[in-house]
Amino acid sequence: MDTDQLPDHVVYSNKVIEFVTVAVETCLFLEHATEFPPVDFVQKSVKILPLLYLKASLLDIPELIDEDSTERFVGEEDYQFVRTQIEQLLGNDDSYLEVFHPDMALSDTPIAAFVSENLADIYQELKDFAANYQLGDVDIMNDALVACLEAFGAHWGQKLLNALRALHALRFSEGFGVEAADIDSNKQNKIDRNSFLQFLHDDEDDEDDELSNLLK
Repeated sequence: MDTDQLPDHVVYSNKVIEFVTVAVETCLFLEHATEFPPVDFVQKSVKILPLLYLKASLLDIPELIDEDSTERFVGEEDYQFVRTQIEQLLGNDDSYLEVFHPDMALSDTPIAAFVSENLADIYQELKDFAANYQLGDVDIMNDALVACLEAFGAHWGQKLLNALRALHALRFSEGFGVEAADIDSNKQNKIDRNSFLQFLHDDEDDEDDELSNLLK
């Protein structure tokens, strides 16, 4: 459907549709992390994460319609599935020193953080949002957007930036990708889960064309 023909409500606005699209693409990417060699995963991460942050930061938080919390869809098993895959994929590069942790001011030693935990936290928020959005009920979609954007300001936006900082350092480190193993991850780590939105995930290099195709 042409976005110009969508109902006149904030949840169908162009900016929100763009955010939903990037959110879904991020969920798909994280669900299928082990289909990528580590080098490709890092390279794709430092492209999609800034785009996700941008699309979220451009949105105003709408008024809440219902005081009841929106439904949660991501359970502990789903969370650990994503976290473990990324942890195993990055290996020793999963950990980094945290500088924005609330306890940092009280600590005499550096605090370790993990890219996999940050990305799993982001995944949980995004998939809960997208699953509620998929229901097609405008009130639920609205309140799911409120919850997601409030959580963005409270924690997952910062976690995104923290993970991106670590991934950026890795991406532009000396010798990055030089010893990357040519492993067929598709065979060794086959994921047989289907996304709840049934989107086709193209492995094209041009991210803009890929995201545009999801709107058609």
